[in-house]
Amino acid sequence: MSQIKLIVGLGNPGAEYADTRHNAGFWWVDELARDGKVQLRHDVKFHGLAGKARLHGNDVWLLEPQTYMNKSGIAVVALAQFYKILPDQILVVHDELDLPAGQVKLKQGGGHGGHNGLRDIQAHLGTANFWRLRLGVGHPGDRNEVVNFVLKPPRKEEFEAIADAMTRAHHVLPKLLSGETGAAMQLLHTDEAKKRPHKSAPDA
Repeated sequence: MSQIKLIVGLGNPGAEYADTRHNAGFWWVDELARDGKVQLRHDVKFHGLAGKARLHGNDVWLLEPQTYMNKSGIAVVALAQFYKILPDQILVVHDELDLPAGQVKLKQGGGHGGHNGLRDIQAHLGTANFWRLRLGVGHPGDRNEVVNFVLKPPRKEEFEAIADAMTRAHHVLPKLLSGETGAAMQLLHTDEAKKRPHKSAPDA
């Protein structure tokens, strides 16, 4: 199993976007930076805010691309190539419309699901074989409202649910950083199953 060497939070730069659903990836990486007592600094060659943190006994690069969402891949590939980090050693943290607020999932590979940040990273890396931490933000119910939805802040109860999901994701970080990615995924998804309301069996 490959150890995670680079954690990328996706979002848009600028104060006007800071609290929007599309910036959920930034929120999680900001928390990691605080935990690691590292200040992310703008690095021109990496097209983003970057810093090296010591978390749970492991060194890991943190990156927040400042290129706007649909050009996130420029920053990711710049840092990954410079430090010779392989795609399967990269974890991309992003907002996920297909999950309700309060759910979080971990997976490796797969499609981009229409997410412009993932789409661009996949194009620049030339592979989909990177890890994704999918922070559920819910869906507006109408595909024509998606852009407007993700560029607005979540409601108070949604934000609290997202914050709770981010906390659960922190619990599996030690396993991710030590290369136990399969165990991290199983632990997170088991925890998620406990959080979801139990459905009673249908009547016979």
